[in-house]
Amino acid sequence: MSEADEHYFTADPSVPFKRQPVEASVWGHDLRLASGSGVFAQGRLDIGTSVLFKETEPPELPEGAHVLDLGCGYGVIGLALASALPGVRVTGVDVNERAVLLANENAASLGLTNFAATTPAAVPSDVVFDEIWSNPPIRIGKEALHELLLTWLPRLTPGGRAVMVVGKNLGADSLQTWLAGQGYPTSRVGSAKGFRVLETRRG
Repeated sequence: MSEADEHYFTADPSVPFKRQPVEASVWGHDLRLASGSGVFAQGRLDIGTSVLFKETEPPELPEGAHVLDLGCGYGVIGLALASALPGVRVTGVDVNERAVLLANENAASLGLTNFAATTPAAVPSDVVFDEIWSNPPIRIGKEALHELLLTWLPRLTPGGRAVMVVGKNLGADSLQTWLAGQGYPTSRVGSAKGFRVLETRRG
């Protein structure tokens, strides 16, 4: 792991903060973004997120629906959703304060008013989501990952779903089994380059 990636899941990374541009074309939208040191996937669109985009289509959601980008980093997943679904509200959450800053800066530079990033603690406990999209922080460890998912999956609305991308070598298949055992039926809806795209339904 690089020094930048080593700190991406901490609240205040110690590495000096330097912005770096990233360009991505997602679902027909060109996104020009800024990433930064101490934030996941500095200067690039990571392979897992790229697989997530290529293996999915923008969801069909009603006007006013609410989507969560869990572990948003510099915001690429949530911003892609906000660009494709202008009538949908997207919230990005990340423990990394630099990530939150960058995601909000990127939303502003793209002129997207339907996206906002914040820290998890700042999301009121009664807020629920129609969908959750995530390239979850697997490297925080299995126990912490399970705790993270069991914190947010119960906040799906009835009939809601989560769409996640997880590396096969990082436990995608065992995670799928575990989620089902927790009462969240999970199926594989895509697979490429060693990554699985999982769709989890609220049971």
